[in-house]
Amino acid sequence: MNFITEDFLLCGDTAKKLYHGTAAGLPIIDYHCHVSASDIADDVAFGNLTNVWLDDDHYKWTAMRWNGVPERFITGDAPDYEKFLAYAKTLPDCIGNPLHHWSHLELKKYFGYDGHLTGETAPRVWELANAKLGPGGLRARDFMRQAKVECICTTDDPADDLKWHAQLRGSGFEIKVLPAFRPDKALDIRKPDFPAYLEKLSSAAGRRIECLDDLLDALSGRLDAFGALGCRLSDHGLSRLPYAPCGEKRAAEILGRRLAGEETGALEAEQYETFLLCWLASQYARRGWVMQIHFGVLRDLNPGLYETIGVDAGGDAMGDCLCGEKLAGIMSDLERQKSLPKMILYSINPNDNAVIDTLAGCFQNGEARGKIQHGCAWWFNDTKIGMEAHLQTLASLSALGSFIGMLTDSRSFLSYTRHDYFRRILCNYLGGLADRGEYPKDYNLLEALVRGICYENAKAYFAF
Repeated sequence: MNFITEDFLLCGDTAKKLYHGTAAGLPIIDYHCHVSASDIADDVAFGNLTNVWLDDDHYKWTAMRWNGVPERFITGDAPDYEKFLAYAKTLPDCIGNPLHHWSHLELKKYFGYDGHLTGETAPRVWELANAKLGPGGLRARDFMRQAKVECICTTDDPADDLKWHAQLRGSGFEIKVLPAFRPDKALDIRKPDFPAYLEKLSSAAGRRIECLDDLLDALSGRLDAFGALGCRLSDHGLSRLPYAPCGEKRAAEILGRRLAGEETGALEAEQYETFLLCWLASQYARRGWVMQIHFGVLRDLNPGLYETIGVDAGGDAMGDCLCGEKLAGIMSDLERQKSLPKMILYSINPNDNAVIDTLAGCFQNGEARGKIQHGCAWWFNDTKIGMEAHLQTLASLSALGSFIGMLTDSRSFLSYTRHDYFRRILCNYLGGLADRGEYPKDYNLLEALVRGICYENAKAYFAF
């Protein structure tokens, strides 16, 4: 029995026409992801379906834990087929979970399987997929080409040497692979490994970091190095939003005491983080870069997972930080200084949707279409209901046609089907408005909206 049909998630003729006639064929700009530039440079092959599908996917790991699967069959030493079989047996219980949809979209897109994965069908799927993998089969770049990827932005630390990006830039590979600047470790002044990180950054920047001026010079140099390789955006993953304004002198004192081995208090840390975050924002504005801010995550909550597997193991959760006042403070200060860059704001908590939309509306100043963006439904929200809620609130409180659309936020080369998932949901939403008489059934207007949100707006916004 076919599960993923051509009209999957498309409920009316207008939605079907918008998807099949416009959205389905558009290229993909994946402006935030976590795939490895080295894997693309090496054009890695994958030994079997588990390697490409399960090895780095904490979404799937969490579902298996929910279903009582022992860790040995998730991240442990069980044979690859047994891990795959454990996931296949879990998937039918994930009714309503986007994993069920994503997994089947991936199996159909890349391996031609349009049935339902279960414990019973697992042997056939394993054989079908593995026949297309291995040394002579599909490799990393093949998956990108098959998905019509035009450009991706990886996530890179300022201390990274960027050698893989430099190699890709001169390789003739037709898909743009650009770095994105992620300086979280330079802001996390209370982390035990903060001094060690500054040593690593010193090495990458080619200068000792012994004071705040040194740090700012080092970061400026790394910004230049990223820019030389085509970087157009930064990213900040913040568990909480800081806002405790202080001047450069005070920030220098705080950093100096930390480098001397003293403890940093909570208020001091927030002052330092606020100063550095705003300084970085001013640098992005000067360079014409986009600043992404992801916030609201409670990270590494399960000590057992963290101690045995590390970060990104499935031990993170939604937070409930109060974001409005702090974001408003940061953005107001930057606007006052004429240093507010283009921004994309993502909260992991859907309760923040209207807060972000109304806040973004306060800082649209005509410099760019949708200068301040409410980023797409992210992580725990990139579900069908999460995307629909995001679109509905964004449409109600903004000009939806200026939205820059979807991204994968993934470590997997199979995850480009999330763009297809979003496009189907978007076309169904827009088609439904037209079918109900809430928007003119003018296909020229509707198709322009689809092209913009799925592809053209992002291309113009980032100047790719």
